[in-house]
Amino acid sequence: MKLTHILIILTIVFSTTACKNWIYRIDIPQGNYLDDRDVQKLRISMTKEQVIYVLGHPVVEDSFDLDTWYYVYEMKRGMSKRGEDFKKELIIRFEGDKLVEVVGDFELSEEFNTPLDA
Repeated sequence: MKLTHILIILTIVFSTTACKNWIYRIDIPQGNYLDDRDVQKLRISMTKEQVIYVLGHPVVEDSFDLDTWYYVYEMKRGMSKRGEDFKKELIIRFEGDKLVEVVGDFELSEEFNTPLDA
């Protein structure tokens, strides 16, 4: 009798763990999704308004340094077969109202150091 109970419990446990992948879990994106094409449009000496037009508003503006903006995008996958979790960052620094530096996980265009006015 005890053996049949143990076998039934083991069968239930193993069958429920085998069905684990049947449950649909959604991906959870958070932050600003930035496309490489949009980042390629950035140029040195752009104004803050121009950067917002190209990339949108930043996720985080530093409260103590209004000239530093953070664009962060994080994707948590619901199911491993859709890919790995990832995180991308872009940090933009201004001097006054002009863009002076861009650092992060994106490659800048070759024309980045050429101002739009030139």
